[in-house]
Amino acid sequence: MPEQQAITLEQLNQQIRSLITCADTQNVWVTAELSDVAPRGGHYYMELLQKDDDGRNIIARSRAMIWANRASSIISKFEHATNQRFATGIKVMVCVSASMHPVYGLSVVISDINPEFTLGDLMRRRQEILNQLQQDGVINDNRQLQWPAVAQRIAIISAQGAAGYGDFINQLFGNNQHLRFNARLFPAIMQGERSPESIINALNTIAQEQDEWDCVVIIRGGGASADLASFEHYELALNIAQFPLPVVIGIGHERDITVLDFVANMRVKTPTAAAQWLISKNAAVLDQLQQTATNITLAVTERINGCKTQLSHIEGIIPSVARIAIERSKNSLQRNMLSLSAVSNRIVASRARLDNIALMLRNNATSLTMRASDSLAATSRLLNALSPQATLNRGYSITRINGKAVTAATQLNPGDVITTQLADGQVTSTINQ
Repeated sequence: MPEQQAITLEQLNQQIRSLITCADTQNVWVTAELSDVAPRGGHYYMELLQKDDDGRNIIARSRAMIWANRASSIISKFEHATNQRFATGIKVMVCVSASMHPVYGLSVVISDINPEFTLGDLMRRRQEILNQLQQDGVINDNRQLQWPAVAQRIAIISAQGAAGYGDFINQLFGNNQHLRFNARLFPAIMQGERSPESIINALNTIAQEQDEWDCVVIIRGGGASADLASFEHYELALNIAQFPLPVVIGIGHERDITVLDFVANMRVKTPTAAAQWLISKNAAVLDQLQQTATNITLAVTERINGCKTQLSHIEGIIPSVARIAIERSKNSLQRNMLSLSAVSNRIVASRARLDNIALMLRNNATSLTMRASDSLAATSRLLNALSPQATLNRGYSITRINGKAVTAATQLNPGDVITTQLADGQVTSTINQ
């Protein structure tokens, strides 16, 4: 086997360096996603990534760095313009130059950055989330929820022990109006990739006991703006938009805005401002109640004073009214007594007339009875004289055939059976001739 000619690795890297250090690889603007950003000794080391359209698979990767002599100006320029910390996960447009180091190998050196690209990407992602929520028909659901008249039962989602949570509690329970609140912390991770899932879990826990709470407050203190990137999350925004209780968002500083601010019922600038808003809301209700109490007191006082005046007037006129009423009653009583006397006289006269009438009725009844008795006796005598028995008693008889009286001899024939009625009986005979 013939002897192979070889070069050293350093020589190979030198050749590669000579090939890549051309105009096409120097001061080139590229877009990429930051990964593994690590400041060390004034320098910034990182990786630049390019992912596929789904954002899942990496299709290009390169080591990159910003040397200390440029790092301060580049990082300050970026963070001032975007309000975002220069950190992993952010999409950037940077000016790079390809470099081949004999020891560290191929990398790119960043010499400038375009913050407008990052701002545009953040706004694009936020607008995509808002558009999706609009299509889902839920973007205004939480914002349209009605608040209870008094919001005293506060469910808090925050990191346990966080300064922002402490500021909120101190402000809420140390209010000058001495308003009472019932607050409970539902701990959640408020930074990093696990933050959305942690907050959603806290919301689910609150939803299971929603009747015990008036509202939900999601708070996080200040910090680097890049730490708020985890709140630009569709699933988290969807949960807040559909949550059955009003949600208050108090995240970061006054200048910090996330997609959650567009779907929550109320957005305030800081955790302290969230507490102040709740205090002012309840204080307004207390002021209204106090004003109502004042109005009631004034109305009652005015009514009592009016009644006192009316009572004094009545007390003044009662004696004269009583005397007048007594005099009127006396006069009426006297008139009634006179009327009763006249009525008594009329009753005596009427009773006398009734006695006379009763006597007349008795006399007339006796006379009428006697006349009727005499007439009845005469009629009885007449009837007795005219009766058939009286006729029979005088010697007459009545002959009947077949139960019929015979008045002529021609009515009879030989052989007929006749009955003759006499005064004391009857005789049956047969006609011979």
